[in-house]
Amino acid sequence: MIKPKHLEKGDTIATISPSWGCAGSSRVAWKYKLGAERLQEIGLNVVAAPNSMRGTTYLRNNPEARAEDIMWAFENKDIKAVIANVGGNDSDKVLPFLDKKIIAANPKILCGYSDVMNLHIYCHAAGLQTFYGANLLTTVAEQGIWHPYSKNLFENTFFKTEPAGKIDACKEWSFDKDNHINPSYRKEYVVNDGYHVLQGDGIVRGKLFGGHTGLMEDFLSDYLSVDCFKNKIFFFEEIPEFMTPEFIDMFFGWMGEKGYLQVLAGIVIGKMRTAKSYEPMAGQLKATMAKYEMQNLPVLYGLNFGHSSPSCILPYECEAEINADAGSFAVLESGVN
Repeated sequence: MIKPKHLEKGDTIATISPSWGCAGSSRVAWKYKLGAERLQEIGLNVVAAPNSMRGTTYLRNNPEARAEDIMWAFENKDIKAVIANVGGNDSDKVLPFLDKKIIAANPKILCGYSDVMNLHIYCHAAGLQTFYGANLLTTVAEQGIWHPYSKNLFENTFFKTEPAGKIDACKEWSFDKDNHINPSYRKEYVVNDGYHVLQGDGIVRGKLFGGHTGLMEDFLSDYLSVDCFKNKIFFFEEIPEFMTPEFIDMFFGWMGEKGYLQVLAGIVIGKMRTAKSYEPMAGQLKATMAKYEMQNLPVLYGLNFGHSSPSCILPYECEAEINADAGSFAVLESGVN
C-alpha cells in the first residue's frame, strides 16, 4: 500500500463533493466558509474543486463532474490532501469515471466518512492508503466549535509521521443530527462511559479496514475479497436510523457467508445512539458471532468515529491493536510518510 506524504503548514487541501452537493447551496455557504476558515487556522490553504460548489441538482445529475473533481484533485501537484465536504448516498456513480493508475501515481491524503467509504474502497483497490473520518461540513465546521478531540486527532494524524498511539474515548459525545442551515444550532453532549468489550480477551493486532453496511452493495463486489479482511481489525459504524438487531444480523451474517468474518483479527465499533439502546444490538452481534463459531473474536464497542461527534480518524491498512483485557484501542502505525 502507498502512503501519502504528511501535511506541512502552507500546504493546500482541496474540498470535493463526491456524493451530495449541499456545500454549494446558498443556505449552506456560511458553513462551508466556517470549515474552510478552521482549516486555514491550522495552516492549510483551502481550494474548492471546480465543480464541487455547483449545487445539489447539478451534481446529482452529473456524476462525471464529481469524478472530474476527484481526478483533478489527485492530478494537481499543488494539492497535498483532499477532504470530502459531506457524505450522502450517491458516490457509487462516480466510480466508473475514476482512474486507478492516476490515483496510485499521485498519492495524497483522502479523508471523509459515510458515503465517502466507496472512494476509500476504490482507492484501496488502487493501492493507496486513505483515512476514514472528518468531513468538512459535519466535523470541521460543526456549529460552535471544531471539537478539540476531533481537531487534535486531525492534526496528529496528518501533520505528524508518528503513529497516533492509544486512542482514548472522549469524555463526552453526541449523536445529535447535523444541521447545515442554522448557524445557532448546537449539539447536546452527554457523558461518555467509554469502551465496552462485547466479547473476546487478550491482545490482537491487525491492519485497519472497514466502513459501514454499504459494503454489501453489489457495485463494491469487484473491489472486495477475503484478502481485504484477512488478519484485519475491522472498523464498523452506521447511522442510527438503519441500526437494528435485525440489521446487525444481516450485515455480520453477510460477512460470515462471504468468509470475511472468519479471517478477522478483531472488530471495533463506533458509537451508536446510547449505551442502553445498543444493548439489543450487542446481544444480536454475539448471537451472530456464535452462529459462525466466532465467539472468541475480540469485539470492542464505543469508539468515537463516524456519524457521532467527536470523531477520531482511522487510517486504512495501518497496524492497530485491541486490548480486550484492558478495554483499549491503539493505532500503532502512521498513515503518512
